Amino acid sequence: MSAEQNTPITGRTGIVVALDGPSGSGKSSTSRGVATRLGFRYLDTGAMFRAITLGMLKAGVDVHDADAVAAHAGVTQIVSGTDPSNPTIHVDGEDASVAIRGEDVVAAVSPVAAVPAVRTRLLELQREIIGAGDIVVEGRDIGSVVAPDADVKLYLTADPAARAARRALEEGGSDVAATEASLLARDRIDSTRTTAPLTMADGAVHIDTTFFTLDEVIDQVLELVEAARAGR
Repeated sequence: MSAEQNTPITGRTGIVVALDGPSGSGKSSTSRGVATRLGFRYLDTGAMFRAITLGMLKAGVDVHDADAVAAHAGVTQIVSGTDPSNPTIHVDGEDASVAIRGEDVVAAVSPVAAVPAVRTRLLELQREIIGAGDIVVEGRDIGSVVAPDADVKLYLTADPAARAARRALEEGGSDVAATEASLLARDRIDSTRTTAPLTMADGAVHIDTTFFTLDEVIDQVLELVEAARAGR
C-alpha cells in the first residue's frame, strides 16, 4: 500500500461509515439502510469498478492485458449518484445501472480491478465523493485504503451458501451452486491481489450476517455510529 493510499481524507467534518466484505455478505442492503436511516449519502464503490470495466469492454480493451487496461484507466467518465433510495451510475454520460450488472461485466471486473492504475483513478474519485463526510461507503478496501480514518469501520461476512443464495435471488434465480463457486473464485482473486487486497481493516468490527435479519444488522451498525458520535 502506498503512503498516498493510507493517508486520511483532509477537510472532513462529517461521519464516514466504511463497510467492507465479500460479495453477498449484505453490504449493499446494509449500507443503503444505514444511510437512509441516518439521512446520509451512500456510495457503492463496487459499482464504480464495474462501470470502468464496462467502459473498457465498450472500447474493446483486452481486460486481461494489464498494460492496455492501465492505458485506458483515465478515459472512461464515471458519475456516481449518492441517494441511497435511488443510487445511480453513469458511464460516459449514459445510465449504466443495468449494464454494469451484465454477465460480461461481472466476469471481467476482477482483472480490471487488480490493475493499480484503475484503483488509483477510482481512489481519487471515491475520496472526492466522500468529501466532508456524512456518507456510508461500501466496498472491499474502504476501511483499509480509501478512508482509513473512517469513524466506523465494519467487515461483513456470511456463510458461503447464504451469500450464494442471496446473490442468486438478486440475479433472478441463478443456479445457487454455480453462484457460490463464482463468489469463492472472486474471493480468492480479491484477497490475494497485490494492490488493495480484500482484508479486514485495523479497528474494524466484524459482523457475520448469516443469522441476522437485515434490520438487525442495520441496528448494530447504527449503535456503532452513535457510539462514534458520542466519542467525538
